[in-house]
Amino acid sequence: MKAIVVRSAGGPEVLELREVPDPVPADGEVVIEVRATALNRADLLQRRGVYPPPPGASSVLGLECAGVVAELGPGVSSACVGDRVMALLPGGGYAERVTVHERLCLPIPERLSFEQAAAVPEAFLTATEALFGLGKLVPGEWVLIHAAGSGVGSAAVQLARAAGGRVLATASAAKLDRVTALGPERVVARESGDFAKVALEVTDARGVDVILDLVGGSYLGRHQECLAVLGRHVIIGLVGGAKGELDLARVLSRRQSILGLVMRTRPLADKIRVVERFRREFFGWLDAGVLDPLVDAVVPLAEAARAHERLETNATFGKLVLAVS
Repeated sequence: MKAIVVRSAGGPEVLELREVPDPVPADGEVVIEVRATALNRADLLQRRGVYPPPPGASSVLGLECAGVVAELGPGVSSACVGDRVMALLPGGGYAERVTVHERLCLPIPERLSFEQAAAVPEAFLTATEALFGLGKLVPGEWVLIHAAGSGVGSAAVQLARAAGGRVLATASAAKLDRVTALGPERVVARESGDFAKVALEVTDARGVDVILDLVGGSYLGRHQECLAVLGRHVIIGLVGGAKGELDLARVLSRRQSILGLVMRTRPLADKIRVVERFRREFFGWLDAGVLDPLVDAVVPLAEAARAHERLETNATFGKLVLAVS
C-alpha cells in the first residue's frame, strides 16, 4: 500500500509517499480502507521528532480516518466488511489501509462524505471529553473556549451550545466572522481583546465555570483572573508554552481544578469509553446536523507536505483533510 513516510525529523519536506507493507489486524481489530484522513498538530510534532508514537502504534502519521471496513481480525463482533466508518487512531492514518480496534470506530452518518467524516474523531471526541468528561459542563454555565477556529475549538463551541452552555470564544481576528457564525454569545480577538476582562464582564465578575485551554503557559495568569469558584481549567494544548506562574493560594481559596487532557497515549479501555460515550450521548446530534465537522480544505495524500505547510501558518479554519483514495 501507499503511505506517507517521515524520512527523518524535520520540516514538511521530509514527508514522502512510499510503498509500505499492508497492516495485519490483531485480535479485535479491523482493517479500514482509508478514503480520507485529517491533520492534527500532533502530526507536526511527530514529524519534527518530538512526539513519538506510543509503543506498538504505527510510525505512520495520522490520528483519525474515514473509510470502509475491508477485513476483520480475530474475534471481531461488531463490524462487518463494507461498513462506512470513522475511527480514532493511535497512528497510521496517512495510508491507504490502517488497523484499529473495532470499538474505536463509529458509523459515518449518511449525510457526511468521507472527507467530512475524517474531520470528526479527534476533534469531537477530544472536545466532548474536555467539556463533559473533565469540564463537567452543565446547562447555563459559562465556558471559555480558546482557538475556536481550530478543529477542537470549533467542535467545542458547537457541542457546548447544543448542551445549553454559554460560550465565550477567542480566535484570531481573521477568523472572528466564521467563529461568530457558530453561535457563541461573545467572541474576542486573540490579538487585541482582553478575554479575561470580557469573561468577568459577561459573568458579572463571577468568572467562567470551565476553560478549554489550547494555549497553555502564556495564558495561565489570565486564566486565574477569570476562573470562577469551583471552576474547571482543562488544558488541551501548549502552543503558548508548557510553563507559567500559578497562584496556588487562589486555587485553594476558590476550590478550582486544573485538569490535563491527552488522547493518543491513553490506554485502549479509556479511549473506548470516550468513543462509547460519544456514540451514546452525542452521535445523534452529528447525525441530525446539529453538529458539523468543518473542513478547511481537502488535499491529495501525495501533497501532505503542502498540507503541513498550511497547518503551520495557523490560517486554517476547522480541519485540513487528506484525500487518500
